[in-house]
Amino acid sequence: MDGRFLDIQKAYLRELYDHLPEDLEQYLPATRANDVFSFKAFGEPCSMSPTGISLGGKALTDARGILIALYACNARSEAVQIDPLKSFKELEGSTPYQSAFASRAEKSLVPYVAQIQLEKEKLVRALDGHENNDRPGDFSITLYPLPKIPLYYVFYVADEEFPASVTCLFAANAELFLPVDGLADVAEYTAEKIIELLP
Repeated sequence: MDGRFLDIQKAYLRELYDHLPEDLEQYLPATRANDVFSFKAFGEPCSMSPTGISLGGKALTDARGILIALYACNARSEAVQIDPLKSFKELEGSTPYQSAFASRAEKSLVPYVAQIQLEKEKLVRALDGHENNDRPGDFSITLYPLPKIPLYYVFYVADEEFPASVTCLFAANAELFLPVDGLADVAEYTAEKIIELLP
C-alpha cells in the first residue's frame, strides 16, 4: 500500500512544482531553500522537495505524505479564520465521512481523556498549539497538525453521571486549505499522534 500512497504523493508534487506559486513559502507558511520547503507537520519537522516529502528526517511513504502534498497544492494567501468554529458535520460534503470521523478522530481519544488532561502542555508544545480558556468543556486545546489547519478540541472528563467525551472542531474557513476528506484524515492522524505522545 505504501507504493500506492507514494505514487499519489508524487503526482501531487508534480502538479505543485509544475506550477509553483512564487510566494508558496508565505502561503504554507514555510522556510524555503531553492525548491525545498521546510515547515512543521504532525508535530515533526517536514521537508518537501520535487522528489518527495520527509517527516522527522525519514522519507514519508504513507497517507500523511498525500495530505501534506495536497495541503501544499491548496496553499493560498488567506489567513486562518478560527471563528465561528465548525463541527465536522457542518463542513459541506462531510456526510460520507461522518461515521469514520467520529470513530477515528474523536471516539479514539475518549479512553485517554484523563491522560490528555495531564499531558496537555506537552501536546500543545509538540503540535504548535495552545490551551483554550474561553470555551465549554472540562478543558480545551487547539493543535496545529499543519500550519493552517487548527484543530480545536473540547474534552469532558468522565464523572459519576457522564462518560468522557471529545469534540474536534475546525476553523471557519478550513475548507479553503484542504478538501473535506483531507480534513477528516488530518484529524485522524492527529488523534494517532496525540496517543503516541502520551506516556
